[in-house]
Amino acid sequence: MAVPASGRSPSVPPALYGPVAGDLPLVEAKLASLAAEGAPWLREMLVPVLAGAGKRMRPAVALLAGRFGRYEPERLVPLAASVELLHTATLVHDDVIDASPERRGRPTAAALFQNGPSVMLGDYMFAHAADFVAETGNIRAIRAFAKTLRVMATGELEQDLSAFEYSEDVQRYFDRIAGKTASLFATAAEGGAIVAGADEPAIGAMRRYGQRLGMAFQIVDDVLDFTGDAEAMGKPVASDLRSGTLTLPAILYLQREPEDNPVRRAFDGVRPRANFERAIAAIREGGMLAESMEVARRFASEALDAIERAPRHAADPETRETLAGLVSEVLDRES
Repeated sequence: MAVPASGRSPSVPPALYGPVAGDLPLVEAKLASLAAEGAPWLREMLVPVLAGAGKRMRPAVALLAGRFGRYEPERLVPLAASVELLHTATLVHDDVIDASPERRGRPTAAALFQNGPSVMLGDYMFAHAADFVAETGNIRAIRAFAKTLRVMATGELEQDLSAFEYSEDVQRYFDRIAGKTASLFATAAEGGAIVAGADEPAIGAMRRYGQRLGMAFQIVDDVLDFTGDAEAMGKPVASDLRSGTLTLPAILYLQREPEDNPVRRAFDGVRPRANFERAIAAIREGGMLAESMEVARRFASEALDAIERAPRHAADPETRETLAGLVSEVLDRES
């Protein structure tokens, strides 16, 4: 399958999630059960956090991958909910670390409830995510979940500990985003196939699909950090760079201008405000965003290739088309 330079794939079904769209409300209900069963103060904290959801792409990937085996919602919905809850818990912690007042135009948990309670809320959500995946009764899926949590934490730690270092290279960046972002997409896809009892070639193809989709997702996210609307994103433009994190566009810029440059000067504390603005302008005007998008498209192409390589008997055409449509959705997103 070819990756379009822009525009959604014409093969995408009218509903973004196609054959699993009807089961996503079951995932929502599973997530909502957390707030329903808790004490009033816990409900007050959970409701705004769960309401600030994105497109639920990760649980949709888990459900779609489940169609490569025996599609049983009663087993796949807990897995899908665990993936989304794990993702949401990491966002709660991220917002504490980054001191973010808003996410997607809504106040963050940290802004509403302060840092200490927000950290504990994230921990509570991690614990429930583990409980959800345990409901699948599948030890392989449970182990994949545990490994993913460890890998994600390692990726985030590496990012935080390397802040304001300008020695980052592309491979190290790939390794970092493979841990902090792509690993959860990979586990969503692999886990869905595992829980559904898919055969090994299908499980492997789904893991590769999810991993490559996640890599493309993060690279696009890092491009949007320079081009997106600050109000829509709920954070300043180039917030990663300003906080000392080098993403692909900045790394490509440093490779082209390795000596004295505004990124180095800003990281060294030399007129940081002015030098960050100069760096952002140089990255925008120097072709690094387009080059980064080309890298994202390469990963997207590999995700599409993984769908092609999955055994033909394992899933219906609509499922495959929907998975391919999500690749276009990732490339085309604006926030």
